[in-house]
Amino acid sequence: MNAKILIVEDEPAIQELLAFNVTQAGYQALRAEDADSAWQQIEESIPDLILLDWMLPTTSGMVMARQLRADNRTRDIPIIMLTARGDERDKVQGLEAGADDYITKPFSPRELMARIRAVMRRHLPKMPDEVMVVGDLELSPITHRVMAKGRKITLGPTEFRLLHFFMTHTERVYSRTQLLDQVWGTQVFVEERTVDVHIRRLRAALEAQGLDKFIQTVRGSGYRFSENS
Repeated sequence: MNAKILIVEDEPAIQELLAFNVTQAGYQALRAEDADSAWQQIEESIPDLILLDWMLPTTSGMVMARQLRADNRTRDIPIIMLTARGDERDKVQGLEAGADDYITKPFSPRELMARIRAVMRRHLPKMPDEVMVVGDLELSPITHRVMAKGRKITLGPTEFRLLHFFMTHTERVYSRTQLLDQVWGTQVFVEERTVDVHIRRLRAALEAQGLDKFIQTVRGSGYRFSENS
């Protein structure tokens, strides 16, 4: 599926131009003319990147950028701020508000697309190559092997990703929604109980070696991965 870019721009001609260019580059263009309609779009479908105009009616792009960074669902979405303000102080304010990049109007389509590609490359999810070890559990992302007390255990691809996430984020409690976003991705729409199914499968795979206790249920909050009971 093509990456989705949300264009938040209140000037119809500029919005149309931006939508045309991102579509020509192979992306899917979502449109909003103000912050309220942008949030409606986000509720329907989390975008992969947001082109955010500084001067929006009612709620400014600066305020919306801060709101996006404060929300768990949107805090990691790349933001490129669009503005006619070219002063260094204005650029610094935009970046401090949470923007990843800043483009001053007028700009060329080539520059816009180059900046979009550069920002999206920086935000590509990466799985560390190093072998992870927690207690008697060892996971190798390169060989895709998991060893429990020296014995190989077989996991499905989702259980492998789930275990890898847990082993790189030990001791923290994650809700089902957070696990869905981190392991399945924000563009995959599945029910929260799907997490419970894969947690059960992962626990069952670890149970033979007595390591299922690493995955702890935190009542009313979610799950935690910990060596400590």
